[in-house]
Amino acid sequence: MTQKTLQRARAIASATLALGMAQLAPGAHAQQLDAVLGAQAATNQAAEASQDKINKLSDETTDLTTKYRRFLSDADSIKRYAEELGKQVGAQNEEMESLRRQLGDIETVQRDVYPLMEKMVASLEQFVALDIPFLLQERTDRVNKLKEMMTKDFSVSEKYRRIMEAYSIEMEYGRTLDAYEGTIGEGDTQKAVQFVRLGRISLMYQTLDGQSTGYWDADNKAWKEDNSYQRDVKEALGVAQKKGAPDLLIVPVHAPSEVQS
Repeated sequence: MTQKTLQRARAIASATLALGMAQLAPGAHAQQLDAVLGAQAATNQAAEASQDKINKLSDETTDLTTKYRRFLSDADSIKRYAEELGKQVGAQNEEMESLRRQLGDIETVQRDVYPLMEKMVASLEQFVALDIPFLLQERTDRVNKLKEMMTKDFSVSEKYRRIMEAYSIEMEYGRTLDAYEGTIGEGDTQKAVQFVRLGRISLMYQTLDGQSTGYWDADNKAWKEDNSYQRDVKEALGVAQKKGAPDLLIVPVHAPSEVQS
């Protein structure tokens, strides 16, 4: 029952009560009038109680409907979020599987590369030993450090980097002109000299007083004194030390051996 219906019922009851009161004699039917009024009051209270229940039920229904719609919306959002999470989990699983495969490949590469790096160090050691003896101590120390590094807990990439760095330095020696001080000979025959190196073509020396000049004899693996190159070596030293302008240099060169067929 709506509020409008309740008001209409009350109006009808009031009109009925007025009609009944008009028909009753003022004192003859007092008891009947009291009964009618009591019945009307009870009817009105019942109607109000019914209306309160209806209003309460209506409010509860509205509240439940609102909550239901909100729950449906939340459920839809949760479903979409779960689907998105599922996609992310799937992508992460694929990435993890790819990483596992890559790690397996890395282990295989390490097993294959390590023997190769050991060969490279051994080859470099042999090359320094057979090469003309310039900066021999420095170059030997570099090789020894590489050999020691191979036994240490360095990463494969770091070991490879250092090996390639050593190779790069050796390659650079082949296209540079350099001068430095050192000694030749041993014991009483040892003397301080200035070396001048032209790539790997020629390694020459001259004593500090300029009285003795010579070169490395690659055929005999020994130093050979030859003062006919005194002026040429002095000029080469000046160019290497940037005391003179670059010019055509005359130096002793090891003649290649004829290949036997």
